[in-house]
Amino acid sequence: MLHPGDLVCLQGELGAGKTTLVQGMAQGWGAMDGVSSPTFVLVNSYRRPDSGQLFHFDAYRIDSPAEAEELDVDILLEQGPMVVEWPERVVSILPPERLWAWLEYESEEHRAMRFAACGDRYEALLNRLRRELYGVN
Repeated sequence: MLHPGDLVCLQGELGAGKTTLVQGMAQGWGAMDGVSSPTFVLVNSYRRPDSGQLFHFDAYRIDSPAEAEELDVDILLEQGPMVVEWPERVVSILPPERLWAWLEYESEEHRAMRFAACGDRYEALLNRLRRELYGVN
């Protein structure tokens, strides 16, 4: 469901399942590359056969929004969708329209997820996700 320009923000404590969720998203998106946490490189790119790219940005080690601005998020978004872990650290440099997800650790095998759509595109995306998961709007 993700297209270039789409932004998905994943907020949650360590161990909440953010990277595991990105692994599932990348697999569903058709990525050929394995997913790993980009904590030390900040942004990973996962390719699919049609040359599309999915960007995975981990802001955990970002010290300031100014540091994050150097990553040129807008240019990356023009090239493909982006999933951001720890978005609360760089929210000031992110586009205002986005899908925000909060993940909470409940037990070793269970996580709670809450979503907020900011913008028409993300309302439609969230409605489609509800239909796919639950068969309802």
